[in-house]
Amino acid sequence: MAPILKKYAAILFDLDGTLIDSTEAVIAHWTSFGEEHGIDPELILATSHGRRTIDIVNQWKPELANMEYVRRVEAEIPKTHAAGAKELPGARALISGLETNGSKWAIVTSGTMSLAGPWVKIIGFPTPKVFVTADSVIKGKPDPEGYLLARTLLNIPNDAAVLVVEDAPAGIRAGKAANCDVVGLLTTHKRVEIQAAGPDFVLNDLEHVEFIGVDQIDGGIYVRIGNPKEEPN
Repeated sequence: MAPILKKYAAILFDLDGTLIDSTEAVIAHWTSFGEEHGIDPELILATSHGRRTIDIVNQWKPELANMEYVRRVEAEIPKTHAAGAKELPGARALISGLETNGSKWAIVTSGTMSLAGPWVKIIGFPTPKVFVTADSVIKGKPDPEGYLLARTLLNIPNDAAVLVVEDAPAGIRAGKAANCDVVGLLTTHKRVEIQAAGPDFVLNDLEHVEFIGVDQIDGGIYVRIGNPKEEPN
């Protein structure tokens, strides 16, 4: 897409598949879970991405669906599979621009803090002041609760423009239901799946979302969204 210049009060990021790629760890985790409980791992993996572990466990083994169990198993994933995680293109540059300028940003993830916190530290990203995890909400994505909570914690007015960055259809739908503009990244799903979820922008990765600067009056964040090789509209 040809780039456009937009201003937002805040940017809210999903974590896995958006800022980092822990696909190897996720596959290993759900493969082990499926084999342990006699469930085809492929069936679990087909609908697991972007959803809370507790919601997936409730679907397949409801007797285990409690946060104590989820925190325990998720805490083991970064310890066991740390080498399999990597940052995604453009993520560090965008977050660095926001952090350096004191702009409002948050992570809203379907993982618990016992999973998401270590991933952020392993990759070496700054920990956001607002970090919404599976522990923070009653309803996971595609419900908008997580993104609405992030807006509240960042003191963003209901009518202010906010950008959500996601890679999974469930997260895209959550962002739209929270009345945000949504970038859908093509890092984990096919274009047709991303487009069907209804994002405002479809991009390959965060190299196509560039931090430009801050409005000195209201603190708004200027970003260029689109192909950086073209001139913005």
